[in-house]
Amino acid sequence: MTGWRFGDPNGRRKWFSHTEPFAGLPGFQLAYETWGTLNAEASNAVLVLHALTGDSHVAGGVEPGHPTPGWWDALVEPGPLDGCFVVAPNVLGGCQGSTGPWQYPAFPALTIRDQVAAEALLADYLGIGRWAAVLGGSMGGMRAVEWAVSEPERVESLLLLATTAAASAEQIGLASAQLHAIRADPREGLGVARRIAHISYRSEQELQARFGRQVQEDGRFEVESYLDHHAAKLSRRFDAASYVTLTEAMNSHDVGRGRGGVTAALGRVTARTLVAGVDSDRLYPLAQQRELAAGIPGADDLRVITSPYGHDAFLIETAQVGALVSELVPAHSGSR
Repeated sequence: MTGWRFGDPNGRRKWFSHTEPFAGLPGFQLAYETWGTLNAEASNAVLVLHALTGDSHVAGGVEPGHPTPGWWDALVEPGPLDGCFVVAPNVLGGCQGSTGPWQYPAFPALTIRDQVAAEALLADYLGIGRWAAVLGGSMGGMRAVEWAVSEPERVESLLLLATTAAASAEQIGLASAQLHAIRADPREGLGVARRIAHISYRSEQELQARFGRQVQEDGRFEVESYLDHHAAKLSRRFDAASYVTLTEAMNSHDVGRGRGGVTAALGRVTARTLVAGVDSDRLYPLAQQRELAAGIPGADDLRVITSPYGHDAFLIETAQVGALVSELVPAHSGSR
């Protein structure tokens, strides 16, 4: 167990502990961070949900307990969420302060629904009965749509980015290859999994324009070195067992399971909703966001983020994402 998994009391990170049995666990803790101040009516709270290898550090620089700067910094400090009380939990099963498989030799399988149920307990603890908005992309978008379906009365508005109502066969297949690599060799396999995943996170056009067939002095293709860099970077900051746990949760994601199917489940959403996809995303193609926008009552027309960066554009194109957030989240004056 390395120190970055637990954070530092001098950093921004806080912890919520639940001491009763939950989803096969004897209890759990969630690491989370907040920005701004909850107003007297508790009406300005916004929940921001991270993707697979993200964490609670949405905004801010490198600090004790956080090896990387904030992953959506431009949206928070300052940004379109200025005036809101922003809450960002590290997902249950993760490795940035929340309870995860690195703590237990026989960690239970978790679903997206389990993770959202844990976040609902955090909301109760913080005194938040209703979120002004829930925002998420990719795995965070899976949790966001699950929030709006399972707790519709607690979600006022919703932003779903580059995500889906249910994992597709192709997404499960790509994830399966990554899981096999990790199970064969957890240390080296995490790097292999990241290489596979990162190819799917970017577009073919971007990789071709950026690297083509260029060769380094050592005779290796530049694109190989690029993938090696991202593999090594993830291996330094992420736990292989958490990667497996969270990937399996994503594979199991189906908002319609036990609810009469996807259409019936999406029909339960009462939040004002914006759905956006990326025109070059080959991992979560626009057809999946069209299904969300068509199935959620009152959802606006599908918004398309134009970018060469593929799936990662929901993290990179902060100006386009910020415009969507500004449209969705009203100003909350006097809350800071």
